[in-house]
Amino acid sequence: MIKIAREEPLWKRTTFRIGGPAQTLAQPESMQELCTLMRSGEVHLILGGGANLLVSDAGVRGMVLALGPEFGLMEIKAGSEGLARVEAGAAMGLTRLAGMAMKSSLSGLEFGFGIPGLLGGALRMNAGARGGEIKDITESISVVTKEGRLERIMARDAGFGYRSSAFPEGCVITGATLLLREGSGDRIHSTMRAGYLERKASQPLDLPSAGSVFRNPPGDFAGRLIETCGLKGERIGDAMVSPRHANFIVNMGAALANDVYRLMRLVEKRVSGQSGVKLEREIKLAGVFDEE
Repeated sequence: MIKIAREEPLWKRTTFRIGGPAQTLAQPESMQELCTLMRSGEVHLILGGGANLLVSDAGVRGMVLALGPEFGLMEIKAGSEGLARVEAGAAMGLTRLAGMAMKSSLSGLEFGFGIPGLLGGALRMNAGARGGEIKDITESISVVTKEGRLERIMARDAGFGYRSSAFPEGCVITGATLLLREGSGDRIHSTMRAGYLERKASQPLDLPSAGSVFRNPPGDFAGRLIETCGLKGERIGDAMVSPRHANFIVNMGAALANDVYRLMRLVEKRVSGQSGVKLEREIKLAGVFDEE
């Protein structure tokens, strides 16, 4: 029996801690349940870890799909030439996955430690940090298409680019096979700790956010462009451009989704007017937002 909830609050499921309810939240706990749901044609939004998402204050009408715990497992398989194959479910947190790899002395996921969200979302947006990207360690990806078919896609065919991919429209990523190198647990731990401390010093990890709001334009940094416009500390309601990192919008405690959206629009207009650069959003929107 597929687990169904009505008018489920989505603010609890986003790192922004913002957003109205899902009219219906479906949580399949097996591949068979997931395929059945996709064949129904009723899925309106696929929800991962909510780390790159702004849900409107009115919430999301229709069915929202969130993978159950059965899709959050990991298995290490033997490899060759110092490599190990790791089968990981899409509902596994990327930071947790990196930590488990470290405990098994497997290197390659150090960049993922501290990145919020789940493996599925990391694959969807080709998450990366400190010179590493998820595409670099991915062999293949399992998906269920919008028609309810289970398919395996090789990484070379996934259309990975900068913070982007080209998976079949409407599909659900269910897991991936990762290729990690055997290494020193102590060295992996040291690398992860250094990365975390660097992240802590430069990003507002103490307040709810959805990570980077905009993609870096070619040859430049979104944060630099925003800071140059004097927008650090700019605030609408309880939504604020972080004084620590200008490409983060933080929830000061009681921000509405529309506060964040209006602040995003303000940043886009100011940067475009001053530098001529049209910023591209990294954050995804769900639901209906008020236009200015």
